[in-house]
Amino acid sequence: MLCERRQFYEPEIVFEKVRERVEAVEEDIDYITFVPDGEPTLDVNLGKEIDAVKGLGVKTAVIGNASLLWMEDVRHDLMNADWVSVKVDAVTEDTWRRVDRPHGKLDHGTVLEGMRMFSREYGGTLSTETMLVKGFNDGEEPNHVAGFLRELDPDISYVAIPTRPPAEGQVKPADEEAVNRAYQVFSGVLRDVEYLIGYEGNAFASTGDLEMDLLSITAVHPMREDGVKALLNRDNSSWEEVERLIREDKLVELDYLDNRFYMRRIPSRSR
Repeated sequence: MLCERRQFYEPEIVFEKVRERVEAVEEDIDYITFVPDGEPTLDVNLGKEIDAVKGLGVKTAVIGNASLLWMEDVRHDLMNADWVSVKVDAVTEDTWRRVDRPHGKLDHGTVLEGMRMFSREYGGTLSTETMLVKGFNDGEEPNHVAGFLRELDPDISYVAIPTRPPAEGQVKPADEEAVNRAYQVFSGVLRDVEYLIGYEGNAFASTGDLEMDLLSITAVHPMREDGVKALLNRDNSSWEEVERLIREDKLVELDYLDNRFYMRRIPSRSR
């Protein structure tokens, strides 16, 4: 575990490797993303690498855990990135330590204040990711997180779950009810909220394939019953299709604040 910045590779080597890949790709590239095996802001050359890569004419993104944003040089390095994603799994200190297992030298209040400072200074697209782990931060914690995220005012916030095999066996994804509850709480105070639950959907408009459309939409955010019915009407389909997806364990029916919602079954909970 590290919390001091240092050089890992020469910036020129990083740029050349990226340039080679960009020139080899035949399709459009949305973003060149700094998301290494570790925390990207530990790289003391990150700012130089972002500036160099931007010269290729492609937008840049950085996905980090926000632990070093209290450092002025880290915030400075990220200013030229087009998209920055920060992790906010918990804002109460005990839960933060249980879920994120931070370096012992990191101070909880300082990390939170670093995010506040960055959100005030940064002019690009700011996104947040909150991963819900069953029994750790899927109860009252999302209410606290929502209040903090409101201070940051991100362009988009993601509610996530563990989708890959964890390092420790007791780590399980939160259930659909908890994910939906967090989504509803976040949506009440934030601009744009989506899911990250492991399903790669396609377009959100009607494509003529009702199952794909419905699962794509409900993998990103829950659909209210009236929205599902409107989609069925556009597709000239009946409610029996929804009942089939529920029977096949692909779709989950949820109730929240006197409304009925439909959400794609979390794949990792079906195994």
